[in-house]
Amino acid sequence: MSLNLLDTSNWLPLDGLAPGFDANKAPTVQDLAGQQFSVRGDGGPMTFSFDDEEVQWAAAGHAGTAAYEAFVVAEELYYCQWQSVLEPELAVSLVLDLAQGRALYIGAALGRATASSVAVHHDFRPGTLDGYPATGEAISESTALIGRRVEWVYSNSHAYEHVYLSPTWYTWQCLAGPERGLADTDSNTVFQVRPGIFVFTWREKVIPCGSVTVADHRDPRAIRSHGSLFGWNEEGTEPVHFTFGAHGRLISITHHTPELNPATAT
Repeated sequence: MSLNLLDTSNWLPLDGLAPGFDANKAPTVQDLAGQQFSVRGDGGPMTFSFDDEEVQWAAAGHAGTAAYEAFVVAEELYYCQWQSVLEPELAVSLVLDLAQGRALYIGAALGRATASSVAVHHDFRPGTLDGYPATGEAISESTALIGRRVEWVYSNSHAYEHVYLSPTWYTWQCLAGPERGLADTDSNTVFQVRPGIFVFTWREKVIPCGSVTVADHRDPRAIRSHGSLFGWNEEGTEPVHFTFGAHGRLISITHHTPELNPATAT
């Protein structure tokens, strides 16, 4: 008997997805070890001090020391990820642009989904780096991905496609892997870090989880992303947190009638 794809009670929990999903994750780096960064923004000062394995941090009303992973996104552009030890239901993503003196903190708070609210909520705090001249455009929300359809390959057996619909919504479909045939439309938020490089976040409503990714779209035939997933295990008792990576390619771009374009609609 075939699986009823419309029965969401059959959908794979987050901890069921993890095995093998990280096959295309980029190597981690220790480039930030021995460095301390102070970030200033509208939400107040934030500090991050890295050694080879741990980060000591204070930001957005939270603080602690935790093991971290760091990835190179582009020249002098880093993505760092960790889970709070003191608050296991908090995961932190940090983008550091040392070339342009800018940063983006994202706090992912894991709670309980309700009829009107998803389980993960993201707190976005862009800012500038003390001691680094701020150049280029500020890191800010972007509609540049709207209309694009991208195929993402996470491993030899995991592949998805994303269709970026509007400032609020995107649609995903599993093309290969244990979720093959499943699809949904979930909430998303996009920030542009540099021209062609975006932070893409989403928050699922069926599976209690959310994700932060940083992707370099400058070559549409060789898109590269780095990211993390954070949510509840199958029993809903313990947080699940892991990093991954993907190779992508642009499949198509939708060109809307100008007055109907969701990127510019008010």
